[in-house]
Amino acid sequence: MTRKLFGTDGIRGQANSEPMTAQTALKVGMAAALHFTRGNHQHRVVIGKDTRLSGYMIEPALTAGFISMGMDVILVGPMPTPAIAMLTRSLRADLGVMISASHNPYQDNGIKLFGPDSHKLSDAVESEIESHVVNGLAGALAPPDKLGKALRLEDAVGRYTEHVKQTFPKGLRLNGLKVVADCANGAAYKVAPEVLWELGAEVIPVGVNPDGFNINRDCGSTSPEIMQATVVSHGADLGICLDGDADRVLIADEQGALIDGDQILALVARDWLVTGQLKGGGVVATVMSNLGLERYLEGLSLSLVRTPVGDRYVVEHMRKHGFNLGGEQSGHIILSDYGATGDGLVAALQALAVVVKTQRPASEVCRVFAPLPQVLRNVGYNGGQPLENSAVKKAVFQGERRLKGAGRLLIRKSGTEPLIRIMAEGGDEDLIHEVVKEIVAAVEKTAEN
Repeated sequence: MTRKLFGTDGIRGQANSEPMTAQTALKVGMAAALHFTRGNHQHRVVIGKDTRLSGYMIEPALTAGFISMGMDVILVGPMPTPAIAMLTRSLRADLGVMISASHNPYQDNGIKLFGPDSHKLSDAVESEIESHVVNGLAGALAPPDKLGKALRLEDAVGRYTEHVKQTFPKGLRLNGLKVVADCANGAAYKVAPEVLWELGAEVIPVGVNPDGFNINRDCGSTSPEIMQATVVSHGADLGICLDGDADRVLIADEQGALIDGDQILALVARDWLVTGQLKGGGVVATVMSNLGLERYLEGLSLSLVRTPVGDRYVVEHMRKHGFNLGGEQSGHIILSDYGATGDGLVAALQALAVVVKTQRPASEVCRVFAPLPQVLRNVGYNGGQPLENSAVKKAVFQGERRLKGAGRLLIRKSGTEPLIRIMAEGGDEDLIHEVVKEIVAAVEKTAEN
C-alpha cells in the first residue's frame, strides 16, 4: 500500500489537521499496540513529548488508544527524543513514542515510534501499522478487565541526566568552561543546562522558557543567531544549539562562528580514531554532507558512506555494517555506543571533551576541514510531481553536465514538508549559484501552472 501517514521521520503535520488530529492519534496508538502486543506479559509503552501546546491533545489521545488495547502507558512529560529511546529500552517497554515535530514551528506536531530495542521503526513496520489504521481495529479491543493503566514516571529527567553524564569521558570535567546552551524552548529546557552544570560548566541558558507557542521560534538549531551573539556578548568558550526535541545540535565557537554537523562528525571521527573507539573504518552520513568532509576523512584513511536523507537511514546502515559514528549536516549525530538515535546533548559533550583535552579554543579545535561552497534552496509546491516536469528535468540535466567533475547536484522532495530541496556544491561558487538559480526557476514555473 502507498503510505499516507508516515514520512521520513514518523508522522508529521499541522496540529488539529489530518493526520495530526486526536482521532488519528487514537487510531495510531491502537494500531501500534496491536503490532507490538506479543506474548502474555503485561505490555507497556513510554510516551514523551516536547513543549508544543498541541501535545496536550495528542498525548491523551495516544494514551487512550494504547489503554484500549490493554497496554500500560508510562508518561514522562517533556523529554528529548533520545531520552524516550533510552527509557524504552531501560524500562523494558514494548514501544516508545515521542510527540514532536522536531525543528518545525509550534503549529506542527508529530509522532515518532521506537521499538523495544530503542530503534526507530522500519518502513515495513510503519506500513503494517498504517494498514491497521486504515483497515479498522474494533475487533482487537481489550475486554473491560484487560484494559491498560496510565502512570507518570517521576524520575525520568534524573534517569536521562545520569545516562548522558556517563557518556562524557571519565576523568574529564567542564570546570572553567563558560557554555551557552540554547534549548529552543523545547524538550531539553530542563535537562541540558542541568547536565552541563553538573559536569562543572558555567551555563548561560537560552530558550528555556517554553509557553507552548515559542518552541524553535527565533532560537534553536534552525535559528542559531541569538545563541551565536550570546556567546560573543558573554565571552563564552562556546555555545550549543539544540532543536525542539534535542536530537540534533549545532555549535558556535568562542567567536560566534557556527559549526555544523559535518564538522562535528569530523571532530569526533578524528578523536575516536586516535583513542581506538571508532568502528567500521569510517563515518556514515547522508547525500547532503559536504564533499569537504569526504575528502578530509579520506586523508585519515577513513571512508564516508552516504545514505538517503534521514537519520533513520544512517542508523540502519550503521547497524548493518558495524559503524558506531554517523549523522547529518543538520546536526543529527548518532553515537551508537551511547544510544540508538541522534542525541544533541551527547554529541555536544563529545565535542566539549575534545576542547577540554586539547586546552585550545573551540575555533581551533572544532573547525576541522574547509568545506566546499554549498548552496541549498527550498521551493514550495502545491501537489503533483514537479520533478517529473520536462522543463525541470532539462534544467537538472544541464546543471549536472555543467558541474560534472567539479561538483555535485542533489534534487529531492522533503520528507516532512511540501518542499523541493535543491542543493549544489563545488569549487566554483559562482557556478553553483547559477545552476541552483536555473533549477529553482524551472520548479517555480511548474508550481505556478
